[in-house]
Amino acid sequence: MMKLNKTKIIATLGPSSSSKTMMSKLITAGVDVFRINFSHSDHLEVERIVKDIKLLRVKHKKHVSILGDLQGPKIRLGSVVPETSLKKGDNIIFSTRKIRNGNSEKVTINYPSFPKDVKRGETVLVDDGKIILQVEKTDKDSNVNLIVIQGGELSSNKGVNLPSTKISLPALTTKDIKDAKFAAKSGFDWIALSFVRSKNDVLQLREILDKSSKDLIPIISKIEKPQAINKMDQILKVSNGLMVARGDLGIEIPAEEVPLYQKILVKKANEARKPIIVATQMMESMIDNLTPSRAEVNDVANSVMDGADCIMLSAETSVGKYPCEVVRKVGTIIAGVEDSQPVKNKFALPKLKSNRIITKTICRHAALIANEINASAVCTLTHSGYTGWQISSWRPNCLVLVFTSNKRILSQLNLLWGVKCIFYNKFQSTDKTVEDVNALAIKNRYVRRGEVVVNLAAMPIKAKGQVNTLRITKL
Repeated sequence: MMKLNKTKIIATLGPSSSSKTMMSKLITAGVDVFRINFSHSDHLEVERIVKDIKLLRVKHKKHVSILGDLQGPKIRLGSVVPETSLKKGDNIIFSTRKIRNGNSEKVTINYPSFPKDVKRGETVLVDDGKIILQVEKTDKDSNVNLIVIQGGELSSNKGVNLPSTKISLPALTTKDIKDAKFAAKSGFDWIALSFVRSKNDVLQLREILDKSSKDLIPIISKIEKPQAINKMDQILKVSNGLMVARGDLGIEIPAEEVPLYQKILVKKANEARKPIIVATQMMESMIDNLTPSRAEVNDVANSVMDGADCIMLSAETSVGKYPCEVVRKVGTIIAGVEDSQPVKNKFALPKLKSNRIITKTICRHAALIANEINASAVCTLTHSGYTGWQISSWRPNCLVLVFTSNKRILSQLNLLWGVKCIFYNKFQSTDKTVEDVNALAIKNRYVRRGEVVVNLAAMPIKAKGQVNTLRITKL
């Protein structure tokens, strides 16, 4: 029986990977979740991709998740004439007015309130921090004068970061709102929200998604702003999961602080029983090479050992030369770490004030018992998916097998650590149902005869209520 990893792999789709043929190969290589970045996608192309993924789910008999990543309020410069360079000490004006051919003296910025929001002495970063500028003065209308602290080549449409500025841009742009509604109606399993600054940003997206879909679509809040770091507890409380988006985060705050915040965020998400994704430059060298650096191998391994639910690949699979190879390599690293040092989290007990204290307690003890008796799987029947979330959060050494008649959550829960979903719609007596799900677990080669599993169910079965029963079965 093939060893199955518990930490999931997210692959970003792009020119290198968005064909049906390549997506099929990526699923075979070990991809659990496909990320569609709305920064670089149009709706017609996304429709085609989503249709292909749904067909591939049937072909491969795998419930691959679809994660939509909203662009957010990305600040960019306008057009710049070729071979424009900035040197230390140079002066340049960023203007909100349209400049057809920007140059080393003046260039457009797509942020209307930029002159009003920035203050003298604040830092402005261009092109992922390659160019560093400082605000000299602003006319509070359309122009901001800046001095170059660190120069470099300036080109069109480069991103701008304002780590020390309290920006007034909305968390959800007009494009984001359109993309979110489209994603909700297209059957996306998860939505990631970029540049979150407060819980209100998440609540705004929640309202849009709830109005656009009858199904609950979980929200992953991307932590990539200093404001998000300062309000991480509030944001986590209203989010369904987090992403440590190390690219922009490493620009907005000192890069040396990112590893610490990564560990803090993973720990907080683990304790809150919510999934967390570690992203950006995981295997950057494999964009062009077949072999990762030793530092990258360590980075992936440490993220797994910290307690990440998912490792996300970005440029490695979207534009890289070897998308399948990098997925297989990440899978190998995950397997090595999980085999040598199982990820075990010691969390506080479920809080008594919760109206789901019985379910939470049973799920916790199911994970503990599974570890104690060396069970091959925890099998749970669920309609909402809640028990799958809970058991996964306790990180049992075995697989978490979720049996459900709710087709909507089959792919949704595939993002969670250690979870495998199986469709099941026969709800008879407790004994018969347990026999059925265990037989399906064997049929799908998740467990073998002679092994032990922990079964969870709600009695009576047909009521589809909260889990209240734990049973140990030798197959």
